[in-house]
Amino acid sequence: LIENKYDVVGVVTAPDKPQGRGKKISGSAVKEYAEGQKLTILQPTNLKSPTFIDELKQLNADLFIVVAFRMLPEIVWSMPPLGTFNLHGSLLPQYRGAAPIHWAVINGEKETGVTTFFLKHEIDTGDIILQRKELIKKEDTTGSLYVRLMHIGAELILETVQLIEKGNVSLSAQIVNEHSKHAPKIHKETCEINWSQPAEEVYNFVRGMNPFPSAWTTLNGQYFKIHEVKESNKSLLPGEILTENKSVFVGCKTQSVELVLIQPEGKRKMYVSEFLAGNNL
Repeated sequence: LIENKYDVVGVVTAPDKPQGRGKKISGSAVKEYAEGQKLTILQPTNLKSPTFIDELKQLNADLFIVVAFRMLPEIVWSMPPLGTFNLHGSLLPQYRGAAPIHWAVINGEKETGVTTFFLKHEIDTGDIILQRKELIKKEDTTGSLYVRLMHIGAELILETVQLIEKGNVSLSAQIVNEHSKHAPKIHKETCEINWSQPAEEVYNFVRGMNPFPSAWTTLNGQYFKIHEVKESNKSLLPGEILTENKSVFVGCKTQSVELVLIQPEGKRKMYVSEFLAGNNL
């Protein structure tokens, strides 16, 4: 938006928080960029705070744009005369919710995309402005797909603003049916690998949790993050482990997977061959 000479009157981003090993208090990447551009920055802890609402009103913005932020109260999203639109990481109404990119990969989808839509009361339900599709590759992780969607999303935001500016917006209502899938928030319990699933589903699950928050499993009470696997034709029972030639295979409902990149609790990420050099399974 700034590179295309739009007047960004303010930026709302998360409060500063401890980051990294040293837990040094630092701001978001959005804040760093905004500071470099000498933009007005707001970092509210309470989105309904009268002080924050007053500060927003004083910006006198025509349009609000929301990307990867918290759920906004109506007093905020209804404020600007041209409304508030959101960028969502799926082809709505598919994958409404907090983790659309994760769930598209986990579910083995072949295609996803980004959507801009106007906000209204129910989350992720507003009228669609624009959409762009993106193929999901077999080797994609949430991380690699996220990066591509981020760039496509930036372009889509610019196109959306240009349409709104010209008054050329053609809206489409979201039509939900029995095939619509959801993208609920992911918790630690959600990330445990279920070895009773087919090997393809385990493979998709691991790449869908990569690089964050990471799939995990336990062995003899020890917690392991599993960052990368590949499908294998070894015939093993679900959860059965085979160590062979510095490789580790784990059985699934159908076939098995080979563990590639793992992380024992309290340790760094390592390839399985490194792990086996000093440990037995």
